[in-house]
Amino acid sequence: MKHQTIEELHEVAEVAAALPAMTRTQRLEHWARLLEQDPEQRLAAFPGTEYMSLEVRDKAQSLGSALSTAYADPMLRAEGLKNDTYGESKRFFELSDWQLHAIVCHCHVGGTMKAGWAAVQIRSAIDKEGNFFTRLREAISQWVLFRILTHARE
Repeated sequence: MKHQTIEELHEVAEVAAALPAMTRTQRLEHWARLLEQDPEQRLAAFPGTEYMSLEVRDKAQSLGSALSTAYADPMLRAEGLKNDTYGESKRFFELSDWQLHAIVCHCHVGGTMKAGWAAVQIRSAIDKEGNFFTRLREAISQWVLFRILTHARE
């Protein structure tokens, strides 16, 4: 048997590493670490995500945001992140609307935020995963009456 380097194998075949898929926590931790590489970097915030209709919110994008930082990472794209929309990020990172709102919405920080601040919010979403009050708030936010009242303010 002839020993060949990975580079030599790439010349004759497509070589893919068979790594286990990242868990939700690993994906979130990786995203937070990406942002912490330049914690002072200014990122664009999403305006009023809680007031957008579900359809609009799922398609929302913001150039230079924490979501576009995640999508720029080859590892997260290889794991299945398809684009930098709000809805895709919510699906990929397994975040609720309230959790993603806390990470990207302008109501907490204004038009821009520091990458380090976003990383803290991401880590908070990991830590609150099993918190009773977080689960209760998520359940209430799904109630039809809550949505009607929220959208009535628009």
